[in-house]
Amino acid sequence: MKRSLLVISGLLALATPLAAQTLTGAGATFPNPIYTKWFYAYSKKTGVKINYQSIGSGGGIRQFTEGTVDFGASDGPMNESQIQAVNGNVLHVPTVLGAVAVTYNLPTLGDTKLKFDGNLLVDVFMGRVTKWNDPKIAALNPGVKLPDIDLIVVHRSDGSGTTYVFTDYLNKFSRESVTPPR
Repeated sequence: MKRSLLVISGLLALATPLAAQTLTGAGATFPNPIYTKWFYAYSKKTGVKINYQSIGSGGGIRQFTEGTVDFGASDGPMNESQIQAVNGNVLHVPTVLGAVAVTYNLPTLGDTKLKFDGNLLVDVFMGRVTKWNDPKIAALNPGVKLPDIDLIVVHRSDGSGTTYVFTDYLNKFSRESVTPPR
C-alpha cells in the first residue's frame, strides 16, 4: 500500500504508517536547511533514510499527486482537486514557519524607511499605484519627499510558495483576486 504524506513547509501529512527504510520527498526550498538536519538526525536514530529534493512548492505538490514521491512540501495547502488526485489521503501538518517581506530600492531616500500597509500593497501589486509620489504612498509617509518616478514591481515569474503566501496575504485586503502583474 502506498503511503500518502504531504509536508507543507510546516505541514506534514501522513495517511498510512511508515514501514519503509527509505523515503523520498520533494518540494519547497525554504524548509530545506532544517529538513536536512532533521532527516540526518532521524536517520542516525532510526536507520530510515529520507531523500528530499528542494524543487519548489509546486513541484512538491505535483510529484506527490503523481505518486513519484512519498511526501511533498509546500508553503500553501493542496487544493481539493490535488487532494482528490491522491484519493483524499492527505493530512496537512505544519513543520516550519517563515515570513515574507516586501523590499524596495529607492536610493534617493537615503536612510528614510517607507511605511506600507496591506491596502497600499494591493494597489501596488494590482498596478493602481505606479509612481513613487502617489498620494496613497505619501499619506502613509507624511513629510517624506517622494520622487516623481515610476514604481516598477519585480516578482518571480514561476509559481512559488512565497508567491502563494504573499498573494494570500494581499487577498485579505482586496475584494478582487490579487495576482502579481505580468
